[in-house]
Amino acid sequence: MLPEEAAHELAIALLKKNILPSLSENDEKILSTNLWGLNFKNPIGLAAGFDKNAEVIEPLVKKGFGFIETGTVTPLSQTGNPKPRLFRLKADKAIINRMGFNNDGADIYAEHLRTWQDAKNAKGLIGIVGANIGKNKNSNNAVSDYVLLLKKIWGLSDYITINISSPNTPNLRDLQYKGALHELLAALIETRNKLSSDNGKKIPLLLKIAPDLEDSSKEDIANLALAHNIDGLIISNTTIAQREKLKTRVHAGEIGGLSGKPLFSPSTYLLRDMYKLTGGKIPLVGVGGVFSGDDAYEKIRCGASLIQLYTALIYEGFGVVDKIKKRLAELLKKDGFSNVSQAVGKNIQL
Repeated sequence: MLPEEAAHELAIALLKKNILPSLSENDEKILSTNLWGLNFKNPIGLAAGFDKNAEVIEPLVKKGFGFIETGTVTPLSQTGNPKPRLFRLKADKAIINRMGFNNDGADIYAEHLRTWQDAKNAKGLIGIVGANIGKNKNSNNAVSDYVLLLKKIWGLSDYITINISSPNTPNLRDLQYKGALHELLAALIETRNKLSSDNGKKIPLLLKIAPDLEDSSKEDIANLALAHNIDGLIISNTTIAQREKLKTRVHAGEIGGLSGKPLFSPSTYLLRDMYKLTGGKIPLVGVGGVFSGDDAYEKIRCGASLIQLYTALIYEGFGVVDKIKKRLAELLKKDGFSNVSQAVGKNIQL
C-alpha cells in the first residue's frame, strides 16, 4: 500500500516503538545448532540491509530469528544512490534495489551496538547479532575502510561479515578477484589476530559473495577462504542477472540487485558449488529467495548451516519466520534427523 522506502522506514519506526507483536521464541531443539562457539536456537536469520544502522536489534530478536545481521555500515555516513532506488516486482515476489550502502556511519552504528550489548546484559536477553561492513562509495582505499571498521566495531557483535558483493557500489565486486581478495583478507586476518591477541576474544569473520561469478572466481574464492581460515561464506548477495525471466516487466530493466524468488535457483546453485569447492570445511550461510521451510531445507541439504532471508518479509510479514521454522522441523523429522546440523550437505557428493 505504501511506497517501498516509506514502508521500510515505517517498519523501523514501529519496531523502535516496540508495538509490533513478538513471535515465538520457543524453538524445537531439532532446530538448534552450534557454529563458531555460538549457540543458535534456530538456523533462520535476518539478512543485512533491513536494520542498516543497528537501531532495532532488541525488537527484531523477539521476532523468532535465530540471529540478526545488521548493516551494511561504512566508515563515513552516506546517503546512498538517488531515489527512486527500491522497486517491488509483485508478480515475481522479488525486489530490485540500488540503495548504495545508505547508512549513518560507523560511529553511530557502533554506539547502537553498544546499546544492544547493554540491554542484553541488563535484561538477560538472548540473541546472536552480526555486523556487515563495506567500503564508502568514494573511498580511495577499500582495504583501509574494512580494517578501520574491524577495529571500530570489534567486540560489539558476535560475528562480522565482509561485504564485497553488493552490485550498487562502484568497483566493490572487483574485490572478489584473486589478487584484490588476497590483499583484503590478508590485511583483515592480520588485524583480527592482533585484536584477538590484545583482548583475548576471537570473533568469526565471514565473507559475503555474489551469485554472478565465473567458475574460476568461485575456485579462487574457495581456495583463498581456506588459505586465510575465513570462518564462513554467505551465499549470496543479490544478482544482476535473471532479468529475462521476470514477469513484472515494468521494473525488469531497473539497475540494481535482484532479490526474492528469482534469486533462489542461482544462489542455491552457487551454494552447492562452494560446498563442493571448500570440501564442506567452511560453514556456509544460504541466502536468496527463501520463502518457505521447503526452501530453507533445500539450501541446508545443499550445504548451508544457516539460512538468511529478507525479501520474504516484504511479501509475507514477520509471521513467515515461524512458518518456516515449523515446516523445517517437520521435514527434518520426516527424514529421520534428530538435529538440523545432520542434514547439512546431504544432497552433495564430496
